[in-house]
This record gives sequence, structure tokens and C-alpha cells, in this order.
Amino acid sequence: MKIALIGYGKMGKAIDAIATAKGHEVILRIDHDAQHLLEKEHLGQADVAIEFTTPETAYHNIQKCFEANVPVVSGTTGWLEKLPEVNAECEKGHHAFLHATNFSIGVNIFFEVNKRLADLMASQPQYNVWMEEIHHTQKKDAPSGTAITLAEQLLASVDRKKGWVNEETQQTDMLSIISKRIDPAPGTHTIHYSSPIDDITITHTAHSREGFAAGAVVAAEWLKDKTGVFTMRDVLNL
Repeated sequence: MKIALIGYGKMGKAIDAIATAKGHEVILRIDHDAQHLLEKEHLGQADVAIEFTTPETAYHNIQKCFEANVPVVSGTTGWLEKLPEVNAECEKGHHAFLHATNFSIGVNIFFEVNKRLADLMASQPQYNVWMEEIHHTQKKDAPSGTAITLAEQLLASVDRKKGWVNEETQQTDMLSIISKRIDPAPGTHTIHYSSPIDDITITHTAHSREGFAAGAVVAAEWLKDKTGVFTMRDVLNL
């Protein structure tokens, strides 16, 4: 494939290395100093775009991909209040869009484990549940997009929790998400269920960015030549 990378930070560079090793051609590397490359005459040459930028620029970048009719895989978090609007525009324009808060295959399996455990714990009120996520200090948003996905999955089943807060809380009807920023941690997410008798804990720990980057390339390979709105559940047939 011919790939346009929108965002060329640490994640963009990791994706570049993996895509190139798999035989793909990265034809555009677009960072904040190369915004002119988002125009259709340049972007339109790509088979697919992979977008990892900032919450402030993601919506604009995705719009540019739609204008160029280029399928776009986005992993930017922190802007998801606009996701329903983007999904609707994608469907209306017959474009292709895949967003994930985390592209790691392991994390997406972890999502399924989290949902199953939440289903089982829904009828066990003796267990209090809370979450912790740890990332490197350059992580711009808190809680992480992955943590929010895990929390939303949990809240869909455990109705004794009515919402989440990004701090420790004594409110028994709120899910606490504790965010820590420690270098060089690529990402750790833990869900704790605690009772007076015992604890149940599930954790996913990333050892490097390679899992995220490899998953993004797999998603791009899958999205090419498709139209519609998709997630990693579609890619992995979960």
C-alpha cells in the first residue's frame, strides 16, 4: 500500500518502521510543519492514511482525508465528543474510517475480557471496582482513551456505578480512574474489584509502542478498499 502518515511523533515513526518492513510505501510524512501535504493533490495519492496527532487537530485531519476520499485509520484520543459527527459524515459521504483508542491486539482482547468480567460482577455488589492507568509523561490526555473505553464497557454492565471520575473518590456510585504519568511507561491499565474477602484484578501492560503501531498497520491493511465506519472489533473479528 501507499500510506500517508499524519502525525510524525514517536508513534508515527514506529508505524513507519513497521509498515516499511512489511513492504508498504510511506509516501507522506505529515507533521505540523507540512500541513500543505493534507491537500487533496498530495493526500489523494495514498491508498490509506494513518492519523496519530493531537486532540486539537484530529477532526480537521480526518476531514481532509474525507475530502481526498482516502480511507483513514485514527488513533488520536481526547477529541471523541466529535466522533458521532465524524461517523455520520463518513457514512453520508461513503468514506472509510476506523478509530480505536488502542490498536494493540492484546488490548482489544483485554477489552473483551473486561466486558465479560463486568457482566459477571454486575450481580456481586460486595465488590467495589476502580481503575488505574499509567503512561509516559508526554501523554497529553488523562485518563487515557483506552481507560475511558474500559470504563464505558464496565459502566454498561455494572449499574451500581453511574459514571467515572479521574481521581480517587468516596462516592460509591462513581468509578474512580487514577491516572499516573511515569517515564518510560508505554501503557498499563488495571481494573480492580475489591471485597472484604478477596480481590480480583486484571491488568494489561504494554512493553513498547510496537504493539500499538503493528495493530495500526494491520487496521490500515484491512481498511483499504472498504467504505463505512469500523472498529478493531471488525478487524479482529471479535
